[in-house]
Amino acid sequence: MRTIVLLLVLLPCTVAMARPVSYVGGWTFIEESNRQSTAALLHYTPSPKWSVGLRSESYRKDDYLLTALQPTYLLKRWFGRNHQANVYLQGGLGVASGNSGNPLGSTTAGYAGVLADWETRRHFLGYTARYTDAGHFGDNFMQVFRAGWAPYEGDTQDLHTWLMLEIDHRPETHDNVTVTPLLRFFRGPALLELGFNIVDPSPLINFTYRF
Repeated sequence: MRTIVLLLVLLPCTVAMARPVSYVGGWTFIEESNRQSTAALLHYTPSPKWSVGLRSESYRKDDYLLTALQPTYLLKRWFGRNHQANVYLQGGLGVASGNSGNPLGSTTAGYAGVLADWETRRHFLGYTARYTDAGHFGDNFMQVFRAGWAPYEGDTQDLHTWLMLEIDHRPETHDNVTVTPLLRFFRGPALLELGFNIVDPSPLINFTYRF
């Protein structure tokens, strides 16, 4: 927990994570649902380097809700002739509370992680890792690898379609490595991802909207 708190302190100091940092002055709503949890995040981008928002995440199997203030910092961005790559640092500090009949009371909770991606107009590689300490609700680690391919190149206002494969590693779970084929669609400010985990049967539904 001390490491997480230190990361959260350092994130905004170094400047004064679909993109976890939007355009300056922009708001973004993100919904994520996977085999472990369902989360909603609303964040604001005051600088090209970072965003800050409020995240609420429900861990369905463990019956607790984590609510946290989440800063995200753009550590590095690369531009090539035909590609772009990004590395982000991300964290959160807040409260975990029992729900759905869980009698455990509230406790301080936090998380810290890294996000990285590389993409062209037709190919995508991504990696996400996060460690969460939820006090007496326990701690967990997850990492996700993604590879994607776009069957066609669309113009700015077209509907873009991606075929993706996600490898999910969570060492504390029974099926610690799972596979999820998914489709990504985006147009303008909206992005939708739909998939199904074929090892730990559960849907993946992610939605992002920028305004």
